[in-house]
Amino acid sequence: MFYVSCSMISKEEVKHIAKLARLGLSDKEIQKFQKELSSILDYMKKLNEVNVSRVAPTSHPFELENVVRLDKGEKLDPKIKKALLGQAPKTKDGYLKVKSVL
Repeated sequence: MFYVSCSMISKEEVKHIAKLARLGLSDKEIQKFQKELSSILDYMKKLNEVNVSRVAPTSHPFELENVVRLDKGEKLDPKIKKALLGQAPKTKDGYLKVKSVL
């Protein structure tokens, strides 16, 4: 099926888009993308004709909720804390000591 675009974009526009995307295109590829980009623009025109006046705007189709907990420390029994820190290779002032990660 051959598709004729109503608003064919020019080869210069395709070359400009390719340059912005840092793509090197051959003449054959330029012709191919000229047709493909034009068909995309024509489809966008069709989408603009759809009546969406009764559709509520959304940023996401699903209702999402942040489930992150508060970053809050818990009190620990001093005996358990001492036993756990005793198993660590290095500690300092009641905390685990680890190498810096830069």
